[in-house]
Amino acid sequence: MTAPPRVYWLEHGWLGTHVEPGVAVEVADGRFTAVRTDVEAPPSGAEVLRGLTLPGLADVHSHAFHRALRGTVQVGSGTFWTWREVMYAVAERLTPESYHRLARAVYAEMALAGITSVGEFHYVHHAPGGKPYAEPNVMGEALIQAAADAGVRLTLLDACYLSAGFGEPPGRHQLRFHDGTAEDWAERCSGLVDREHARIGAAAHSVRAVPADQLGTVARWAAERGAPLHVHLSEQVAENEACLAAHGRTPARLLADHGVLGPRATAVHGTHLTDADVALLGGSGTGACLCPTTERDLADGIGPASALRRAGSPLSLGSDSHAVVDLFEEARAMELHERLRTRARGHWTAAALLRAATVDGHAALGWGDVGVMESGARADLTTISLDSVRTAGPPPRLGAEIAVFAATAADVRHTVVAGRHVVRDGAHTLVHDVPAELSRAIRALRA
Repeated sequence: MTAPPRVYWLEHGWLGTHVEPGVAVEVADGRFTAVRTDVEAPPSGAEVLRGLTLPGLADVHSHAFHRALRGTVQVGSGTFWTWREVMYAVAERLTPESYHRLARAVYAEMALAGITSVGEFHYVHHAPGGKPYAEPNVMGEALIQAAADAGVRLTLLDACYLSAGFGEPPGRHQLRFHDGTAEDWAERCSGLVDREHARIGAAAHSVRAVPADQLGTVARWAAERGAPLHVHLSEQVAENEACLAAHGRTPARLLADHGVLGPRATAVHGTHLTDADVALLGGSGTGACLCPTTERDLADGIGPASALRRAGSPLSLGSDSHAVVDLFEEARAMELHERLRTRARGHWTAAALLRAATVDGHAALGWGDVGVMESGARADLTTISLDSVRTAGPPPRLGAEIAVFAATAADVRHTVVAGRHVVRDGAHTLVHDVPAELSRAIRALRA
């Protein structure tokens, strides 16, 4: 028996190009069935969302266990490579049970920040020492269940990770990530199946972690399933230099030569691209996921986001290491970092930045029917307060500007996923004390 439609009344709704006051959306079976404007007062029985309501946000690049590093890797100096050693130590301690507990709390934190879809770039597959678990996908299944428990949508981007560097076998810390060959990786991944809230995608960790002659296997596995395919690309200058030394070409060129690039592919970071690399990505329709708060936290650099957009790459956003979980800050940083680099303002409109955080982000994760308020789309909503100390003052018609350049994750009041209230009045409806859950999970992992 089909449940009766649910009605949400939005005090102010962002419809992709402008703000409309008084919007009523009807939802049935997790999808919008009607969107009506000029509804001055809440209809009888409607759930009222006061403030500015946007489509749900998409966090395209997440490593859930990195959340355990927040605040503990900021002492002293170092680089990405020294940070990585601390990350490996945390990865070594993960069990299926502890990973589930931590990821559940992290995904709940994301829901509190208005995020409704998460792309989990997953590479901790096996037991310490590299021995496969009896259930070879138990770590991935822990993440899928964690997302369900936290009420968010997940794309599990199962990562192929085979080497420590060009021609180097995996090191001790990387044995948990290692499947042997890309064919072995593909066989294991084929045991993962889509769910109502979760989809299975693929990832080639990086050109240093997947030998060139095995990139094609990963690309074919994704193509045969029509699945998203993500890859860390040119995050570090050292990676580019090593790739040039090993193959005589840039990482982007190597990926292109082995069939990795294309409209279903997303290059994550792309911080140190040449002009020719940018043209390759844009010309192939490959998306680019920027993670500005992580890229600055790790001192990676500022990528050529404007050039990628001009070349034709759809842009999306991720919180990556979770130094910050705030898609408004990621969107804002993309513009502000470009201002610092160029000493000029106005590289993106606020509407374009919101598009990266919503519809283009969901599309990069294989959810092409999420991120817009239209009949037939999946009913995801994020409502921010317009009367906090950050957002008070501007007229509501400047909704995109308020969201991108004033609001933070702390201003999210409601999060609706597939028509269901997951965050109501700033409180998670399924995970009742998210800070306590995070604290317990991280303490246990670091003990």
